[in-house]
Parts: sequence; C-alpha cells; structure tokens
Amino acid sequence: MKKVKIVMINGQNHKGSSYNIGRMIADKIGNEEDIVEFFLPKDLNHFCLGCYACIEDDTRCPFFEEKNKIMTAVESANVLIFTTPTYCMRASAPMKSFIDLTFNYWMVHRPRKFMFSKKAIVVSTAAGSGTKAAIKDIANTLLYWGVPQVLPYGISVQAMNWNGVADKKKQKIEKDTTKIAAKVLKRKRAKVGIKTKTLFMMMRMMQKKGWGSGQSEKEYWEKNGWLDKERPWR
Repeated sequence: MKKVKIVMINGQNHKGSSYNIGRMIADKIGNEEDIVEFFLPKDLNHFCLGCYACIEDDTRCPFFEEKNKIMTAVESANVLIFTTPTYCMRASAPMKSFIDLTFNYWMVHRPRKFMFSKKAIVVSTAAGSGTKAAIKDIANTLLYWGVPQVLPYGISVQAMNWNGVADKKKQKIEKDTTKIAAKVLKRKRAKVGIKTKTLFMMMRMMQKKGWGSGQSEKEYWEKNGWLDKERPWR
C-alpha cells in the first residue's frame, strides 16, 4: 500500500484515550496530510428520524449535506478508523446516531461498491469493561457496509482521561498499535472473505425475490449489475 488516505470518525468531541490510540495508529499508517478527522456529534449532530426518505433517494435525508461530507471522505479513503469511548458498556450515543443515519448503505438496502475494498480499525477504551460490546456495534455496521477487513482494538485504560493512563499501559498500547499498523500495511488491498460474500449473496437473493424495501432499491441493484453476474468486489 503506497499511498494511504485515512478517515477517522470519532464518537466523541474531545480527544480522549480512544482518540489518542486511534490517532497513534493513523500516524503509523499514513502521513499527516492524508488524515481526515471527523468528530461526533460536532460534525453530524442529528438523530435519524425514521422517515425512510433515504431509501428512495439518499439526497432526501434531512441531514444529507452533513452526512454526505463524511461519506464522501470515506469513499476516497483506503483506511477507516473508528474510535469510541465505552459509555454504559456500549458505543457512544453520537456514534450510534451516526450508525443509524447510515443504515441505508447496509447491504440489505443500497451498499456502495467502494466499501468492499476498505480496511478498517475500530478502537474503544474504557476505565473498566465494555469495549467488546462497543466495538461490536461498529464492527457489525462495517460488515453490513461490505468492509472486508476490520481490526478491533479494545483496552481498559483504568483512567478517566489520556493523561491519567499509566506509563506501563501506554507502552503496551504503543506496541499493540505498531502491530495493528503493520497488519494494515502488509497487504495492498483488503481481501473479501466468505463471510462478506455470503452475506451479500443472501441480500442479493432477497432483492431478486422483491423482498427489499421497494422497487427503487431493486432498481439500484439491477443498475449495478449485482442481480446478474457483477459483484462489488471485482
């Protein structure tokens, strides 16, 4: 991977432990000028209204302009880094809101071809436990987006902020993030595995049978050739 463009989507506005670890990984993968950061809720301060307007036309989402700014950056990136603190044993509310607002990009609806070539890292920290569940919230979304390689990293920092993290813990994080960066850089392109392909084929069959959310959704799949022999990973 010669040139790496990285988009960081942070589930908090402040730069806490999760952010600092995510940024540590980003700096080990790419250059400063190739890293784009978004902070939630600052960059997308809305909840999904459940209006389903995006199912027919993504531009009809009441918050399309802000959402599209993030997703346009995602399209141009090789690597996605999601960071979230663990709030009440799950991902942060702003991160969950972002997930809700991008549900129309899931394979069950209108998956985007460019997602099937991305690599992603999901970082979560907690003072105690809960990182596994927080990471799962985001990793599931990435799976349904079609992202084939997702590397999770959760750690109990036993501190309320980054400055309070013990030096010994930071040394471990330094080593761990170096290993994660090496995994990302090892292969130029993410390989689409059987899990992603199987899920896609299940959704394809559903669309062929007309079990999707509407005719416009089926037409989207037909336009991309996915109901025939085309596949988004080719």
